[in-house]
Amino acid sequence: MQKFRDVLSRWEARRISALEAAEMLGMSERSFRRYRGRYEEEGLDGLLDRRLGRTSARAVPADEIEWLLDQYRSRHMGWTVKHFHDYLRSQCGFKWGYTWTKTQLHTAGLVVRAPRRGGPPAQADATALRGHDAAPEPARAKAGDGSTHDWLQGLAPLDLIVTLDDATSEVYSAFLVAEEGTASTFRALLQVFCEHGLPAAFYTDRGSHYFHTPEAGGKVDKTNPTQVGRALRHLGIEHIAAYSPEARGRSERAFATFQDRLVKEMKLAGIGNIADANRFIAKTYLPDHNARFAVPAHLPDNGFTAVRDRVMLAEVLCVHEQRVVGRDNTVRYKNKTLQLPQSPLRHHYVKARVTIHEYPDGTLSLFHGPGKIASYGQTGNPITPEVLKNAA
Repeated sequence: MQKFRDVLSRWEARRISALEAAEMLGMSERSFRRYRGRYEEEGLDGLLDRRLGRTSARAVPADEIEWLLDQYRSRHMGWTVKHFHDYLRSQCGFKWGYTWTKTQLHTAGLVVRAPRRGGPPAQADATALRGHDAAPEPARAKAGDGSTHDWLQGLAPLDLIVTLDDATSEVYSAFLVAEEGTASTFRALLQVFCEHGLPAAFYTDRGSHYFHTPEAGGKVDKTNPTQVGRALRHLGIEHIAAYSPEARGRSERAFATFQDRLVKEMKLAGIGNIADANRFIAKTYLPDHNARFAVPAHLPDNGFTAVRDRVMLAEVLCVHEQRVVGRDNTVRYKNKTLQLPQSPLRHHYVKARVTIHEYPDGTLSLFHGPGKIASYGQTGNPITPEVLKNAA
């Protein structure tokens, strides 16, 4: 007010023009003339901002503020502001901004300011596919390895098997199992390969189900492949081993996000068993996760090769073990006795070399050369062709 009166007196003394007075006050000439008229009519009160004391037309209604705080207190305590805001926008049609939400929670004392970034990432293993061309300094597409964590309250720690594209961070597959291993890897790869096709490369840690490592911490022995290595070699997919946590940085960050967000969302949904959890992850969590965190590929071309024969793919992505048929026309496998059925092609298979295929679900098939001669359930009980046909 003092500055306005000083500038106004200089204008009245004709020492400055109206335009110069407006520039000194940081306003337009029209605004200066308007304020001059209000000052002449009302004195200093005419210079007050007439918005003072009025409720902004853009102000959030008080009942919505109370609803927001009640939601956090009753259902989301411990969630980060970002996670809480993302959840409200995707599930509740919430329309207010993140900064406003954070301010309300800080003001109410429900959250504290986040610590400075730069702490160590959550520890987790990682595997990977290369399906897209990545940026000039690419991190390869990850897939199928696990992070052990207390994913479900009341249950022992489980392994989350995650398959993601390192070029885009898109998660192709995620599911919980009691323990990761060869079966969980084949399950993840079969799901991803059938849906997206075959990638150029598969990038993993050096777990024992991925590589044989003669010396602890040393180089992997690619001349002696594991079951996973054998399957990837058969499909023509390059298998790349990671030798440092930094090489698996993207998957480690992804697991940290899963451990923060997925655990809380499954708890909020009341999920208490693995089957319900895997349905929730596939149908509810992953679409929202990918919409929020996936980025476009550096190049538009899809690096996946379409799968033409899914039945043959299933026969590759499983455990292969060779056995010699005994004199009683049976094969022993993992404490199971597999009775070979009668065949119109030959009287018996005694002393014949056969190959057992163990699928990710625990069922078995018996092959003599390229031909399948029998199928068995998880306990080794024979499965008739009619049962297989009905199951298909």
